[in-house]
Amino acid sequence: MTSTTPDPGLTLGLDELRADQLANLQTTVRTVYEKVPFYRQAFDDLGVAPADITSLEDIAKLPFTNKQDLRDNYPFGLFAVPREQVARIHASSGTTGLPTVVGYTQKDLDNWSSLIARSIIGAGGKPGQMMHNAYGYGLFTGGLGVHGAERHGFTVVPISGGQTQRQVQLIQDFKPEIITATPTYLLTILDEFRKQGIDPTSTSLKVAICGAEPWTDEMRKEIERSFDIDAVDIYGLSEVMGPGVACESAETKDGPTIWEDHFYPEIVDPFTGEVLPDGEEGELVFTSLTKEALPIIRYRTHDLASLLPGTAHPNHRRISRITGRSDDLIIIRGVNVYPANVESVLFEFEHLSPHFQLVLTRPDRMDEVTVEVESREGVGAVELEGLDRLVAARIKERLGVTSTVSVMSPGELPRSVGKLKRIIDRREGIR
Repeated sequence: MTSTTPDPGLTLGLDELRADQLANLQTTVRTVYEKVPFYRQAFDDLGVAPADITSLEDIAKLPFTNKQDLRDNYPFGLFAVPREQVARIHASSGTTGLPTVVGYTQKDLDNWSSLIARSIIGAGGKPGQMMHNAYGYGLFTGGLGVHGAERHGFTVVPISGGQTQRQVQLIQDFKPEIITATPTYLLTILDEFRKQGIDPTSTSLKVAICGAEPWTDEMRKEIERSFDIDAVDIYGLSEVMGPGVACESAETKDGPTIWEDHFYPEIVDPFTGEVLPDGEEGELVFTSLTKEALPIIRYRTHDLASLLPGTAHPNHRRISRITGRSDDLIIIRGVNVYPANVESVLFEFEHLSPHFQLVLTRPDRMDEVTVEVESREGVGAVELEGLDRLVAARIKERLGVTSTVSVMSPGELPRSVGKLKRIIDRREGIR
């Protein structure tokens, strides 16, 4: 695939795309029913059979899949092919229980690399350019997933996460045009440029492709202004494939385009599971249409978003900006709050940096939240005087939640080398 060669998946008319989706959905449903005992049982429990799927709307008849189902079938119980046909295995860290294990046939890896190339080209990259890949390698799908770009003419530097001083050195020495990283780790790299006295706008970088965690448009503007580059959002999760399920266009920057020739999206009510119409916010759900090793049916991502009409690719719908995760929701005295909501407020204050975390405590019977946020470099005592109270008042005004704000010195908070943990729960007996 090149930036000038037509991509067959993007040239389908809408009717052709829908027919292709239905045919692949029917094949996937038959496959999992015949080859994956978990799905056969789940289908039978609902009284649904593969023959019942005669339209795309019938997908609502099918059972959901969630992360616990993968853990319950650890390690290979959801695979639809013999283990000998699995070319690669990835897994989660397993820090909260058994890891979730995902597998790929060689064809799965071929499709994945093609979608990565499609995503990078849409983000403004061109084959022949160098990509500095600061996503984590290993069992995490980020690094090795994006690495597939090398099959399509990109020069990949597999730096992985961490070694931030060396990240800066290699960007300066190798002069890549593209960087891939979580947005919070890219901010950590930005801090290191400034620490070394290097102007971040002087680099060779032209495009940042950021994902693996929710981020706001305010953070995008911070990255773009600081590096003088375009920053776009790439979306994916291991259970569905990995990075490259959807990606934003550099031309529109209006939410990631879902590659609907490979994945069928839905939005459901996170509490009832009811399918919601396009445009309404709810929980994002994906069904894989072309995967062989681990076909997945109606996987509940816990990501909160809405489905929007296609723009850069009109027949492929977009994901709105992820507002948070249903499992990252914190409720403080009856008020629902997501870290992204707080981030949007903090960016209103020029003396505050993007580095923050939410600390939950329960000193008596009531939950309390402290927003720990760093000031920017060079901000003095005069500017900081009373800033904590102003920020707390603005959070109360915008979000309706009472908080304590602690403005900290630059560098006091932990830095991301991958996905950043925004919520620190210190309530006894919770989580």
